[in-house]
Amino acid sequence: MVEQGEIRVVRCGGSTINYRKAIFTLDSKYLLCTSGDMVKVYSTATEECVHVLQGHTNLVTGIALNPTNHLQVYSCSMDGTIKLWDFTDNILIKTFTVGYKLLALYTSKAHEGCVFVIIPKENDEALDSFQLVAVRLPKSSDQEVAATELSFVLNDVSQLPKCTSYGREGEFVASVKGLHLTVYFFRNQKTYRLSLNATPKKGANNIFTCVACHPKEDCIATGHEDGKIRLWRNFNRKKEYTHSTHHWHHSAVNDLSFTPEGTNLLSGGIESVLVQWRYGEETKKDFLPRLGAAIAHISTSPEGSLYCTSHSDNKITIIQSNLRVSAVIQGLVKGDNIKTDLMIDPRTKALVLNGKPGHLQFYSLQHDKQLYNLDIVQQEYINQSGLHQFDVVKAAFDAQGSWLATVEERKEKLADLEIQLKIWVYKDEMQSFVLNTTITSPHEDHITALCFCNTNETTMLVTTGRDGRFKAWVLGDDSDIYRESVCWSCDFVGTYHNLLATNCCFSEDGSLLAVGFEQIITIWNPNTWDLVCTFCQPPGKIKDLCFGRLSCSKYLLGTTTNSFLCCWNLLTCTLEWSVGLNVILLQLDPLSENVAAFSCAAENSDLFVFRPNEPRPVYLQKNICQGSVQRAVFTPRDVPEENCSESSQWLNRSQLYFLTRDMDLMTFSTKTEEDRLTSSSKQLLIEENVPVTPFYLLLGKHRQAKLDAENGTLAAQVQLPQGSVAIKELLQTPAHVLPSATFLCTMFVNSLLISKDGKSEVPEEAEEEMESEKEEDETSDQEMDSQHKVKPEYFVEELVPKLSKKEERDLKRVRKTDYSWLCPFYGKLP
Repeated sequence: MVEQGEIRVVRCGGSTINYRKAIFTLDSKYLLCTSGDMVKVYSTATEECVHVLQGHTNLVTGIALNPTNHLQVYSCSMDGTIKLWDFTDNILIKTFTVGYKLLALYTSKAHEGCVFVIIPKENDEALDSFQLVAVRLPKSSDQEVAATELSFVLNDVSQLPKCTSYGREGEFVASVKGLHLTVYFFRNQKTYRLSLNATPKKGANNIFTCVACHPKEDCIATGHEDGKIRLWRNFNRKKEYTHSTHHWHHSAVNDLSFTPEGTNLLSGGIESVLVQWRYGEETKKDFLPRLGAAIAHISTSPEGSLYCTSHSDNKITIIQSNLRVSAVIQGLVKGDNIKTDLMIDPRTKALVLNGKPGHLQFYSLQHDKQLYNLDIVQQEYINQSGLHQFDVVKAAFDAQGSWLATVEERKEKLADLEIQLKIWVYKDEMQSFVLNTTITSPHEDHITALCFCNTNETTMLVTTGRDGRFKAWVLGDDSDIYRESVCWSCDFVGTYHNLLATNCCFSEDGSLLAVGFEQIITIWNPNTWDLVCTFCQPPGKIKDLCFGRLSCSKYLLGTTTNSFLCCWNLLTCTLEWSVGLNVILLQLDPLSENVAAFSCAAENSDLFVFRPNEPRPVYLQKNICQGSVQRAVFTPRDVPEENCSESSQWLNRSQLYFLTRDMDLMTFSTKTEEDRLTSSSKQLLIEENVPVTPFYLLLGKHRQAKLDAENGTLAAQVQLPQGSVAIKELLQTPAHVLPSATFLCTMFVNSLLISKDGKSEVPEEAEEEMESEKEEDETSDQEMDSQHKVKPEYFVEELVPKLSKKEERDLKRVRKTDYSWLCPFYGKLP
């Protein structure tokens, strides 16, 4: 996270939710999972994220329910802290500072007052040596407490949480690493170490991958690299231990989990199949296939009614105990290499990019959830190493979001390159895109770029390829005697001196088309396909091209491989300015003249925001992330930001998102935006959350009046009625000593009534009020006499109404009368 001035670089969502095993709450209503430096709470019924537990400053590496309070959860992080949360109210209760990087977290009912964590030896991960330790959590009223009492449990353990498990409600702990299984009993403090043979026989690979302990019996289940599962018994007797072997998975077993009663064992791997083994009858198995992606983690609810699987495509599947899928929580799918650009769907304002293999994913940035997947390849994906399959490499929307163009490629080692250009049309009745035209081999080599013409009158698509051609595709009538339809066909093919076509873009009004041919930029007229002019670039091939917008539409920007950023004036056909800058990505704001340029130097990326009419940056920020930025996109805001400072004006209408080298989705947040979000999510006191009821009015706690008074803008308002002493004592009295509700109801209704004669219920206060009125009358008489004596010369008696003493007293009495009892009826009168 980088901070500079009023703009910060923050992680905006799309974090992995499959990094660690998800856990169910005791009632199975909620599912908790780690997500970057946060913990997300999802509803198992609606799949919605109901809470986000924020407070850690680094990656959250483990979560576990508090054994003594089922409404609380512990979380640990690489920032060296353990935090205790109330996940139902989204409140941070306590922070324990350990001082070590924490890689996993475990809790046990048998060990009250302490938790177990995995830490690197000497707090250095580079040593690749980790320890399991017990952390004593001190009891203190402070919110931040130092937890420095650590007890050693096991040495040389794996840093993966699934390689350590607790059995028989915390009586022993089992850990696997390499070819060794280590079991430690807490009662007698004895350690047993069991090993397997490393010699591979018949393709066997005995390396341990995961471990799970039976909750009721002394049985340990282990998974292995060759897909085998072993059940270990009598492991407290090193020479008499036994194990049985069961095999179904053809590849490594990624995770194991027993059901709460131990009647079933669940396993999963790369096959995307959940296998349910019946304990004691391992030959009987049940399967849930086609879960979509490899299973990374498995967990069960405390009562055993729900299962949960985390998948490699950043997805969590909630499964009923009868092996039926009940809910799917899909996060942002981030592969090792995003081949398409980051795009914004003009209809849904969703972020669009590569999803699971052969798909485009539509992801809502506002709600941090996936809307849907669009199957582009429309072929079954086969998970087999070395098998080349079609993959989506390019995509583009038109300005209205009615058309979508995609390019898919496949290249076998000894076969020709296969390319397909597909054009999709949006159907309102289906609320999705439907395939309209498929063009096989649109170019003889890889397609390097494609873009739509942004005008409403012309429907045109341009593609460029490494075959040295650019092609224009237009929408035409494809009617026949049976039905009316439209399809796309090639309208023009252009070349320039047999150079490779690398880029293309349309001007804002669609009157010009710029195509880059290695070092040359050509400008074409799409209506006549005449070559208008050419621009010779400084040495280096063209990397990016874009036209200016709005008042800067007469400019054309380009970047080269030799670290130059150039700007041409299209009216004079001359170079306006150029600057030496290693721009790796150029992104245009569709709602303003601003252009964002990302550069990379010294293993860090920098951001420059400028307008084409002047080379001086509007905004500059160094070191926004490590490594080079992979992709970026501007997305329009639903409501423009107001009261932005001068340095953040470029973010008032659009927001800039970018993908880092580690595939983290980041954005730029302004101080105004953060203040608004903080105020809306601030945790208020319980007494301030009391609804506006008659009790609330009697106590006089009107929040808006308080805010107005603090701001100094409190106008003359009628005060709300103050609560009587009886009402205050009633609210402060313990509930178990209060009288019956019928008696209280009568008292409460009577307190709201007003007597007919208007006399006060307290005679002493009335007598004091009458005495004060007499004193005020006497003082007013003296003031009137003094005014008659020292009357100025310019005073005009005719302009002042003359009141008798009795009328003045009546007027003062009316002014002092309390009309606040009319407040509840205000606005209800005709």
